Amino acid sequence: MRLGVFSKFKPFRAVGLMECAGAASILIAGLVLVQAQPAAPAYSGPLLDAHLHYNSEAWNGQTGPHPVADVLQRMQRNGVRAIVANSRPNDGTLLLARLANAQAAPVSSEPGTQAITVVPFVRLYRNRADYDTWFQDESIYSMVLTELARGTEAGPFRGIGEFHLYDSANANGPVAKKLMALADDKALAVLAHVDDVAIDLLMANTPSKGQRTKLIWAHTGLTGVPVERVDALLARYPLLMGELSYRPGLTCTSDKDGDRGTQHLCPAWRALLIKYPTRFLIGSDTWVNQRWLYYDELMQGYRAWLGELPPEVAANIAWNNGAHLFDLPPADALR
Repeated sequence: MRLGVFSKFKPFRAVGLMECAGAASILIAGLVLVQAQPAAPAYSGPLLDAHLHYNSEAWNGQTGPHPVADVLQRMQRNGVRAIVANSRPNDGTLLLARLANAQAAPVSSEPGTQAITVVPFVRLYRNRADYDTWFQDESIYSMVLTELARGTEAGPFRGIGEFHLYDSANANGPVAKKLMALADDKALAVLAHVDDVAIDLLMANTPSKGQRTKLIWAHTGLTGVPVERVDALLARYPLLMGELSYRPGLTCTSDKDGDRGTQHLCPAWRALLIKYPTRFLIGSDTWVNQRWLYYDELMQGYRAWLGELPPEVAANIAWNNGAHLFDLPPADALR
């Protein structure tokens, strides 16, 4: 051991041998405690999955690999108490909404048996071809109006989307403009898988210029939009929300001994989440069946890094932010 470690102690005295040994033991014990300190406990409260698809290939008229009973069980055992459901086609969302209506009263307060609230969105896709043309297809706008008028067994549709823009300029498509204006006028949320340029374009096409637009940014920029740019957009648009599935750079892999390979929040993202504690949501994005197979791991991953945040911030991102957006009870009111 280097002499410098003990340089702060008084000069050696024979009668102080045990004192020095004791001090060294305390110092070494302290170092061991720091190195062996357990990881922060995972967040244990309710989750709101703000980006969930129940697409045709998952259930296929009840004969697919993930029938309603299967997906319900996956949500319940992970403490997911509410979902934003948007599906291709919308039949999947209507099916989940019917289920939610049938189990309106919780079966039990025990984990894995609670009722799940379905927040239904109108998705713009009847089939995969609609991904590439919806922004200029008047039949999509008519379909949205029809679905909004019909509603669901769980109540009215609360939003539009998810939709994709593979070219930001298509945010200025005639149907994209009409849908953004419609959402603004009717206080509907919008779930958009777009880049940061399209965020500005979509907001510009609303009557409020984005000042009262409830836009949920799917993945908060799947292409890895810099944290500084995300910060600027959150500051510019007061109701913009960032959904965090697939977000590049959100977590970092530890290379420390005893923790090697573990995922933790990256420092820049942890700082941003704390700066904007009411502006982020979590989601599963079950866009393919494989995501259903890994639903448990996805939710466990969220719980792990949520546990690294101050408890109030964690509860907000996990539940309260979505609950506030969709008029649900706060986390501490759930049983």
